[in-house]
Amino acid sequence: MATTLDTVVIGGGAMGSATAWALSRQGRQVTLLEQFGPGHKIGASHGTTRNLNLGYSRPEYVAMLGETLKLWAELEQESGDKILDRTGMANHGPDPRFPDIAAALSQAGIRAKFLSPDEAKERWRGIRFDEKVLYMPDGGQLNPEKALPAFQRLAIANGSEVRHHTKVVDLQINEGSVRLTLESPSGSEVVTANQAVVTAGAWTEKVLGGALARTGARLPELRVTQEQPAHFRVVDEGATWPGFNHHRGFGDEYKYWYTPIYGMQTPGEGIKAGWHGVGPVVDPDRRSFLPEPVQLAALQEYARNWLPGVDADSLEAVSCTYTSTRTEDYILDRVGPVIIGAGFSGTGFKFVPVIGRILADLATGKQAAPEVFRLARLTV
Repeated sequence: MATTLDTVVIGGGAMGSATAWALSRQGRQVTLLEQFGPGHKIGASHGTTRNLNLGYSRPEYVAMLGETLKLWAELEQESGDKILDRTGMANHGPDPRFPDIAAALSQAGIRAKFLSPDEAKERWRGIRFDEKVLYMPDGGQLNPEKALPAFQRLAIANGSEVRHHTKVVDLQINEGSVRLTLESPSGSEVVTANQAVVTAGAWTEKVLGGALARTGARLPELRVTQEQPAHFRVVDEGATWPGFNHHRGFGDEYKYWYTPIYGMQTPGEGIKAGWHGVGPVVDPDRRSFLPEPVQLAALQEYARNWLPGVDADSLEAVSCTYTSTRTEDYILDRVGPVIIGAGFSGTGFKFVPVIGRILADLATGKQAAPEVFRLARLTV
């Protein structure tokens, strides 16, 4: 006889772990399934730093920023772990959206102010600042290697079960339940769940695509890429570093750029910098983990031109995946007994606890996600 479970969360990365925590806080029985082991580096939730970038003006995202700041603080309080380092965020460059962002943040009670490049250089001499600087002191860096275990530990304390090395090899959607075939070191198992939350990252299409299509629904195109930022060695040991995003301008100075640049200090590893969402398209089960040499050379050129506090020739490339929608808006929706969280497009980590809350609310029927995240809009 198949085991019957209440709510299964498929994918134990950041989004799935936060969803398990949110559901467990509501008293739900949760089973979190993760195909790899704790702390693996195969997906998108590893490493010790992600920027908590507050540079948004769209109402849906600004509302999420306010809630996510609150929930990160609650996670720190409940877990006893320091997960957010408030270094601030310094976004700079010739971006015409900066005034709208500053106004939206200020209206939401999130601090934002403009600095001149000279003022910014006095604070953070390791960066050469470009045209104008939007400083957001409430931002900083989040630590995934502390956040994921904290989410899972608290969920377990609330009665949840976490199963690592457990892969979903088949998913079938029935009228009022989901049938899952699992593989683990102990063998194969068939379970039935009243509902399943799919937070499988780069594996979303593999886990869910066929089953969802049989219901008449479909996923939007999800582009899985292997991104290759790098940690550059710090040579100015007296410099302090905010998180930063550098928006490109026009002219020869930017001709080698692929996209805007993001960056932050990763203690013990250097200054992390990377292009946004331009890595090669990959199958997540067949990645090389090797940097694309032309993009890496361009990243080094950026460091030479704009990061005087690092050695552009002393670096270590790192690898992760992006799973992106066409618009870079997230998928947060429900189809029958399946709840979907996907397409976080390299920008989702800052919102992890609020995304977990939204997915938990979808699972418990409390409320729908904002329209911007609905399948019907994203598959047009």
